[in-house]
Amino acid sequence: MTKTILVAGTYDTKDDELNYLCGVIAGQGGRVLMMDVSVLGDPSRPTDISKHDVAEAGGSSIQQAIDSGDENTAMQIMARGSAAKALELYRDGKIDAVIVLGGTMGTDLALDLCSALPLGVPKYIVSTVSFSPLLPPDRLPADVQMILWAGGLYGLNSICKASLSQAAGAVLGAARAVEPPKRDRPLIGMTSFGKTVLRYMVALKPALEARGFEVAVFHATGMGGRAFESLAAQGAFAAVMDFAPQEVSNHLFGGLSAGADRMTNAGRAGIPQLVAPGCYDLVDFVGWQDVPPKLAGKETHAHNRLLTSAVLDAGERREVARAICDKLAGAAAPVTLVLPLQGCNEWDRAGAPLHDAEGLAAFCDEIHARCPDNVTLVELDAHINDAAFADKVLEIFDGWVRDGIVRTG
Repeated sequence: MTKTILVAGTYDTKDDELNYLCGVIAGQGGRVLMMDVSVLGDPSRPTDISKHDVAEAGGSSIQQAIDSGDENTAMQIMARGSAAKALELYRDGKIDAVIVLGGTMGTDLALDLCSALPLGVPKYIVSTVSFSPLLPPDRLPADVQMILWAGGLYGLNSICKASLSQAAGAVLGAARAVEPPKRDRPLIGMTSFGKTVLRYMVALKPALEARGFEVAVFHATGMGGRAFESLAAQGAFAAVMDFAPQEVSNHLFGGLSAGADRMTNAGRAGIPQLVAPGCYDLVDFVGWQDVPPKLAGKETHAHNRLLTSAVLDAGERREVARAICDKLAGAAAPVTLVLPLQGCNEWDRAGAPLHDAEGLAAFCDEIHARCPDNVTLVELDAHINDAAFADKVLEIFDGWVRDGIVRTG
């Protein structure tokens, strides 16, 4: 089946590049739908969705964008409109994938446009700032693909054609090959890390699948938590098992944040939550960069050349406990917090290199003191990686299913 790709960008300033991209897609047997997100100029030929269409979809007009006298304000008008228009086109079955081309202005818009589309819709951003620290994790869609637009700031050349032609093939190939998420089984969202440090998923995933659920496990190192929160906000989960909320600690102390809203969207969406504090005592940061100021002088564990973790002291662990309790207090559905009293990551077991009995006791004490009324606290005399933890989780979950708290269809 022929696939239609939405090709968006400022057709006034990047007309040649965008038309080249469209030509490669068409040459490979795809269809294109061109969306102009310019403000001041006009394309060399009419596009399928004009800049006026985009501005109107954003509840404004090109003249209002011009009259603002501010390029940032004008581009935000176009960002709102392009996001609304792209979602409308997708829901109407007129596009199968999207690719957006831009520098910093176009990339700012592209993040909003791609975020408006559901998981499973191929979305590509070709940008001069791909992979840049300019891009905050909370702006990145869960399944976006980015390609660095090398040598493409102004005009066509053989260097940027190499990037653009690959991007054209990538988005068209993705549209042809994608297997969109199925909705035939209720989905459980779970957070974790690799089996070295947290292992409950090894027992829980097959047990939940045997009960008729699908399980998606998110790697909670910033971007994974961002994807988890994005889907939770969309109401994609029947329940969540948020057992690795370390990104809350990261956000507090300058580590790999998943955004200020980490551990809040499931509650806002009315999704029941089973929670445990896996790796709450660690703060992850980029191993090849300088230690964040808040973590200077702390004991660290180098997980690999990319990722290093700093160990929090007892007072800081109390701060994390208060933050977790505050976030759960706003939940609009049942929440159970399972607190493993013997440790919350493999390195924190008695006798392990990062074990801190005083720190663990301080955290547990603060959780006990601050646990909000809407949260059921279950204290478990076990380690988070013990079989007893997974067994207790399944016991609680099965009760929720029997009581109709977790949707099964």
